[in-house]
Amino acid sequence: MAAPSIDSPEVQEVETKRVSCDGGGGALGHPKVYLEMGEKDFVECPYCDKRFVLKPGAIVSDHH
Repeated sequence: MAAPSIDSPEVQEVETKRVSCDGGGGALGHPKVYLEMGEKDFVECPYCDKRFVLKPGAIVSDHH
Protein backbone atom coordinates (compact mmCIF):
# COMPACT_ATOMS: atom_id res chain seq x y z
CA MET A 1 0.00 0.00 0.00
CA ALA A 2 1.35 3.43 -0.93
CA ALA A 3 1.95 6.04 1.75
CA PRO A 4 -0.53 8.92 1.76
CA SER A 5 0.56 11.98 -0.17
CA ILE A 6 1.41 15.12 1.77
CA ASP A 7 -1.10 16.92 -0.45
CA SER A 8 -3.95 14.52 0.31
CA PRO A 9 -6.94 16.20 1.99
CA GLU A 10 -7.53 15.82 5.70
CA VAL A 11 -10.16 13.29 6.80
CA GLN A 12 -12.17 13.70 9.99
CA GLU A 13 -14.63 11.16 11.41
CA VAL A 14 -17.82 12.73 12.73
CA GLU A 15 -21.01 11.55 14.44
CA THR A 16 -23.49 13.84 12.65
CA LYS A 17 -24.47 14.30 9.01
CA ARG A 18 -24.33 18.11 9.38
CA VAL A 19 -20.87 19.58 9.94
CA SER A 20 -19.14 22.94 9.70
CA CYS A 21 -15.70 23.81 8.39
CA ASP A 22 -13.65 27.00 8.60
CA GLY A 23 -10.36 25.65 7.33
CA GLY A 24 -8.98 25.41 10.87
CA GLY A 25 -6.38 28.09 10.26
CA GLY A 26 -7.94 30.99 12.15
CA ALA A 27 -7.28 34.06 10.01
CA LEU A 28 -5.58 31.77 7.48
CA GLY A 29 -8.64 29.54 7.11
CA HIS A 30 -11.71 30.22 4.97
CA PRO A 31 -15.28 31.42 5.59
CA LYS A 32 -17.22 29.07 7.86
CA VAL A 33 -19.53 26.82 5.85
CA TYR A 34 -22.14 24.29 6.95
CA LEU A 35 -22.23 21.04 5.00
CA GLU A 36 -24.87 18.28 4.79
CA MET A 37 -24.08 14.68 3.83
CA GLY A 38 -27.58 13.95 2.58
CA GLU A 39 -27.88 10.27 1.63
CA LYS A 40 -24.09 9.75 1.60
CA ASP A 41 -21.83 8.96 4.54
CA PHE A 42 -19.31 11.69 3.75
CA VAL A 43 -19.07 15.29 2.53
CA GLU A 44 -16.12 17.37 1.31
CA CYS A 45 -15.52 21.04 1.99
CA PRO A 46 -15.60 23.04 -1.26
CA TYR A 47 -12.88 25.39 0.04
CA CYS A 48 -10.19 23.14 1.52
CA ASP A 49 -11.26 19.63 0.37
CA LYS A 50 -11.35 18.36 3.97
CA ARG A 51 -13.46 15.21 4.01
CA PHE A 52 -15.89 14.57 6.85
CA VAL A 53 -16.76 10.87 7.15
CA LEU A 54 -19.61 9.50 9.27
CA LYS A 55 -18.24 7.18 11.97
CA PRO A 56 -19.28 3.55 11.61
CA GLY A 57 -22.20 2.86 13.93
CA ALA A 58 -23.10 6.54 14.40
CA ILE A 59 -26.76 6.97 15.25
CA VAL A 60 -28.27 9.43 12.81
CA SER A 61 -31.56 11.10 13.68
CA ASP A 62 -33.94 12.90 11.33
CA HIS A 63 -34.72 15.37 14.11
CA HIS A 64 -33.18 18.85 14.08
